[in-house]
Amino acid sequence: MILPLAGQGDANAQYYLGAMYANGRGVQQDDVEAVKWYRLAAEQGAAEAQNSLGFMYDTGRGVQQDDVEAVKWYRLAAEQGNAAGRYSLGAMYANGRGVPQDYVKAHMWFNLAAAQGDTAASSKRDEIAKRMTPEQVAEAQRLSRDWVVANPP
Repeated sequence: MILPLAGQGDANAQYYLGAMYANGRGVQQDDVEAVKWYRLAAEQGAAEAQNSLGFMYDTGRGVQQDDVEAVKWYRLAAEQGNAAGRYSLGAMYANGRGVPQDYVKAHMWFNLAAAQGDTAASSKRDEIAKRMTPEQVAEAQRLSRDWVVANPP
């Protein structure tokens, strides 16, 4: 049922088929095939697929590892409100991978993910805050508030 829908361009089916290939569920595990299906769904704007494609670039599964490309896909997912994408984008900023290291932006993205109930993001946000000045923390919190106001759910 998923394969015909995926072949017809259904983004949700494409994402799920990508996940099946990535995890070897119902099909033989194949990262290259997973990337193919994730990309098709991601290019249609499916946030979960964008985050998953970012992960594939982040880890070099099925594609050559590429931090800049990972950030691109994580950012697209994060901007749509995907908590996992927000966490991953925060991690990229925290570690300076694919973007210049920026604790303020890392804190902001972790904070946005934490607001969605991501407890790992909450822990990372608090960990990053220990490396920041009070002014930087205040700036990150302001950026988070501004983001929510400018991008209502």
